Amino acid sequence: MPRVGVVLSGCGFLDGAEIHESVLTLLALDQNGAEIVCCAPNIDVTQVVDHQTQKPAGETRNVLKESARIARCDIKDVADVRAAELDALVLPGGFGAAKNLCSFADDGPECTVNPDVEKLVGDMLEQKKPVGAICIAPALLARIAGQRGIKAKLTIGNDAGTAGAIAAMGCVHEDCPVTEFALDAENKVVTTPAYMLGQGPAEVFEGVRRLVDKVLALTG
Repeated sequence: MPRVGVVLSGCGFLDGAEIHESVLTLLALDQNGAEIVCCAPNIDVTQVVDHQTQKPAGETRNVLKESARIARCDIKDVADVRAAELDALVLPGGFGAAKNLCSFADDGPECTVNPDVEKLVGDMLEQKKPVGAICIAPALLARIAGQRGIKAKLTIGNDAGTAGAIAAMGCVHEDCPVTEFALDAENKVVTTPAYMLGQGPAEVFEGVRRLVDKVLALTG
């Protein structure tokens, strides 16, 4: 049974992990019999958003505690998770991936990455263990890979601006439809656009399901 880490970034697409993408990832992993290890950094949400008004809420929330909502309380601090303990890793999207796990939303290709997230993802890449990234999370992956000299091939769909930022971080972008995935077989990286392109959970699940199937196949 492969042991797969899922890095969450809060709860809600405007300031945390995209809930559909996260739950569909967990569903696909569970359908394949994987042991799931949900984790998130123990830090404050960068800016809490009211998901009804889509405006800043003026509240303080914790990324780890918010992620526990999706994980049904079974969550670890990402600082306590080691690449040696995992067979694969998946990062759902949502603005939390670009705001809480790193600063890509504000700083683009010059972004900084949470050090605990950087260590786990970077160690997985260097150990050639499969890493899947969904929606905007490939931008985070590109920053980590590029800083470690790994020229990963990634997709966020077909947005030219984000694709250009991925290239600026030392990686290669490949256009991809929502129901498919991009594969970097050499580096064992799998990415899919999800809600960067998707109009609903059915087509998003098709891409996520295929990504999970490929990530698990790459565990050998």
